[in-house]
Amino acid sequence: MVTALRTCCIYAVGMPSAPPAPLKQPPAADRVYTHVKQGVLDRRYEGGTLLTEGELAEAVGVSRTPVREALLRLEVEGLIKLYPKKGALVLPVSAQEIKDVVETRMLVEEHAARKAVPAPPGLIERLEELLTQQKAQAAAGDLAGAAVTDRCFHAEIVRSGGNEILSRLYDQLRDRQLRMGVAVLHSHPDRIAKTLAEHEEILQALRSADAEAAVGLVHRHIGWFSHLARGEER
Repeated sequence: MVTALRTCCIYAVGMPSAPPAPLKQPPAADRVYTHVKQGVLDRRYEGGTLLTEGELAEAVGVSRTPVREALLRLEVEGLIKLYPKKGALVLPVSAQEIKDVVETRMLVEEHAARKAVPAPPGLIERLEELLTQQKAQAAAGDLAGAAVTDRCFHAEIVRSGGNEILSRLYDQLRDRQLRMGVAVLHSHPDRIAKTLAEHEEILQALRSADAEAAVGLVHRHIGWFSHLARGEER
């Protein structure tokens, strides 16, 4: 799959090259949607924050109409709650949401860890790359970036099983996991070292083709996340 866009230019003999076409901006509603969603995920907009159409329109440089469209999309995704004539309330992460996400992760990831043994071609190498990247992000204090890489690490194991339905189900948890993961890392900055050590252990179990060890490590890893996300020290 091509992961970067490449521009090809064709020149006519004896004719000057045409200037590059200006990059087309995404639709206004998409820009607002991305702005608000990213703000919620990286905690610029904390749970309980009330966002107004006017403030968002000014921040993104659009009219209020695309703001309303974007907020409706975000309400459907469960990130905000709209209140007519007041604005949009950023919904806090609830205890029930944490429970539901962790339960789903346990079911999917334990199955995926068992199925990942023996490791498919390229999986170990990809996990090693992601772990190196996450270590660099942690060292630089980039907790949001480390949370994204954390999700990629687990998603690679799930995708390695080749079950498209499970992969899509897991991807649907992505935004919720990112939001919880960033919150946990900010509340427990010392936890990142533990996370890296546990990722290293999971990787080693997959290298050794030890399915039961991999499953047990994944269970413990997600269990720790559950306790920390609920504010419990373990």
